[in-house]
Amino acid sequence: MGAILAVILVAYLIIGTLFAVYMPAWQVPDEPAHYNYVRALVEERRLPVLQMGDYPHDYLEQIKARGFPPDMSIASIRYEFHQPPLYYLLAAPVFAVTRGALLPLRLFSLLLGAGVILLAYAAVKALFPDRPPLALATAAFVAFLPQHVAMMAGVENDSLAELILAAVLWQLLLFVHDQGKNQSRRRAAILGILIGLGLLTKTTDYLALPLVALALGLRWRRDRTDAGRLAFLIFGLALLIGLPWWMRDQAVYGGLDLLGLGRHDWVVNGQPRTAEWLATYGVAGFARRFVQTTFQSFWGQFGWMGVVLDQRIYAGLALMSGLVGLGLALRLADMLFSSHPLCLLSRCVREEGSRSLSSGLGRGGWGMEVELGQADGLILMAALVLLTVATYLWYNTKFVQHQGRYLFPALIPIGLAVAIGLRRLLQPDGARLAAGLLGAGWLGLAGFGLVHANLSKGLLLFVAVLIVGMAMAGWGRRSLTWLAVAAFYVGMAAFDGIALFRFILPALR
Repeated sequence: MGAILAVILVAYLIIGTLFAVYMPAWQVPDEPAHYNYVRALVEERRLPVLQMGDYPHDYLEQIKARGFPPDMSIASIRYEFHQPPLYYLLAAPVFAVTRGALLPLRLFSLLLGAGVILLAYAAVKALFPDRPPLALATAAFVAFLPQHVAMMAGVENDSLAELILAAVLWQLLLFVHDQGKNQSRRRAAILGILIGLGLLTKTTDYLALPLVALALGLRWRRDRTDAGRLAFLIFGLALLIGLPWWMRDQAVYGGLDLLGLGRHDWVVNGQPRTAEWLATYGVAGFARRFVQTTFQSFWGQFGWMGVVLDQRIYAGLALMSGLVGLGLALRLADMLFSSHPLCLLSRCVREEGSRSLSSGLGRGGWGMEVELGQADGLILMAALVLLTVATYLWYNTKFVQHQGRYLFPALIPIGLAVAIGLRRLLQPDGARLAAGLLGAGWLGLAGFGLVHANLSKGLLLFVAVLIVGMAMAGWGRRSLTWLAVAAFYVGMAAFDGIALFRFILPALR
């Protein structure tokens, strides 16, 4: 398994380096503003302060429309100056040594992204230690998602924020199962330091605070004597690390604006507001744009959201997402209709001990008999997804930010869900059900195509290939399942190259 993980990492670094090298300068969202933060640290030797005028809306629209030509300076684009400083402090030596060259800074972020992949593997391995293929599949999803690769290969603080949040998730999955008091205290100290560093990196890492509170609650039901002390140690260390930054922001921005977000909302005059779009498009039109753009930009909508893929590709991705969702629904049904459907509840966990929820999928690398002790980890994974989605929705109540990349803090549990859903889909009964549904859909599409000649023949062919593949998995040999799973993730890696050279570069050049 270690060799496969190494192959995933090497492939990610090669693909990410291609993105870093070939992506035109400043064509990663917000990259000029993040770059200017690092430049301010190095050249001015002080933490920057966000001021009115740091978001030159009209100029920004012009420079984006012209593709950031050399004769238009990016120096006035500074609207990220309110961000916590840790990423920029770490990037400052790279800037100083290379005299501000863009590529080394991009490669610095790319290396941080490699750490996210390793921690994705470690987190799922901690949750399912006897299911290494799940950990590998999750790491591959994180490594090869096109939009994620593009973001990791740009100058932005998301890479460090994801790295720290992934480390927190990994440690929490271990923390809820710690038995010895000394081990728990060491883990709590590590968590406190990690969370504190996250507070100094990006506000998305504040998701760790309710996540830790949930983990403490899950531990408290098992060992009530230590929960209070562990909570004091974790939150005490985290708050101690974050306090100087909050004090600085209070002194600079005044009032209770401890994160600079109030100043940011005031400065970004001209950024599209949700209320304006609702008035323009109505609720239905706004919702349609929200869902479509979120889906497209989760998989890949590049540059400053201006480079879209062929709509047939998005249709294929939607179809694949639906199939994986079907597999995940079947997996949940297996658990609900197992012999102990209520054993995911905490009381049952305490009473049943080491018993497991059998899904009937068998043992082995991809088997999914869930030990009751793993229920806490699954709850934490689900909570991270819910918190991330809630934050994304809340942000979009103020500003129009229909960007799927804001869901990437939950990319590890999303990748795990994809791995579980894909594997369950390719079990014989799931594959036969999928083949039947796809067959009915294909007949409907074919009949529709007789009326509407502009229906894509490529889409019909893609669905036909999926039908054949599902039929082979449903009535063929089990070895075909492993081949299909490997093909899915290899296809994601190939998709990265297609997105870069077939769509991104021709559009941005």
